Amino acid sequence: MSSPPIEFGAFAEGVANASVPPKKVKVPPPPPPQRAQITVNGVEIAHDAISAEAQQHPAASPAEAFREAARALVIRELLLAEARAGGIAAEPQSDDKGRRETDEDAMIRSLLAQRITTPKADAQACRRYYEKNRARFTTGRIFEARHILVAAPVGETEARAKAKETAASLIFELTGNRSKFAELARIFSACPSREQGGNLGQLSKGSTVPEFETVLNQLAPGQLWPVPVPTQFGYHVIELDRRIEGNQLPFDMVHDRIAAYLEAASWSRAVSQFIGILMNKAEITGIDLEPAA
Repeated sequence: MSSPPIEFGAFAEGVANASVPPKKVKVPPPPPPQRAQITVNGVEIAHDAISAEAQQHPAASPAEAFREAARALVIRELLLAEARAGGIAAEPQSDDKGRRETDEDAMIRSLLAQRITTPKADAQACRRYYEKNRARFTTGRIFEARHILVAAPVGETEARAKAKETAASLIFELTGNRSKFAELARIFSACPSREQGGNLGQLSKGSTVPEFETVLNQLAPGQLWPVPVPTQFGYHVIELDRRIEGNQLPFDMVHDRIAAYLEAASWSRAVSQFIGILMNKAEITGIDLEPAA
């Protein structure tokens, strides 16, 4: 029995459908979410202005930077509106580098000068702060140390491993004979201090990288740190020669510094409270600033 005839049109259509994959349709990405329009008492804070201001507010994400910038511009508008309502005008000033403030900045400065009053920090308040924070008013520790730097940049895994191994071998050798430190420093150290036998002279807080400073604070004079110390430069062999403890600064020497700090802190709190009052009175849309009580 013969097979039924196959129509050529149907056959061709079947072959075409079987050999040509379906055409992919490119779906456009969804549009970015629309940000709510931000206004302060009916005055619009333009998104372009906020985006430009965001460059001055480093943050963990663009959204956070945008929010911080929006907050700054809302506060600025609140202060300007209050200055205009009070008929405040001010002549712009220039700093010691010749930079001239804007008319709006001058208005805000004048407004705060008129509305914010803070007490002077008297001797009793300064003394109380001094007694509660005596550790802040000392000369810093000074260290006399030496090291051997086995250089290896961060990211070069093989070189870092080899540098660590070399530094560990140097520590092992020095444990048995400390008198060889200068000699080994001249041979192995990648630091210019090798010409002085690894001697770094006197070091104070902040004069070395944090990892190095942490070790110095834990070493006793004459002690060799028992393991290589990793930093961005490589691995260090560190020995502390001498530690000079900081001295307590007398109250009379730091009185003016404490007074300036207390008055600045008081002024900042007063400005924050003043802005909170303006927020509570204003009609702000598009952003939740959590006004102060």
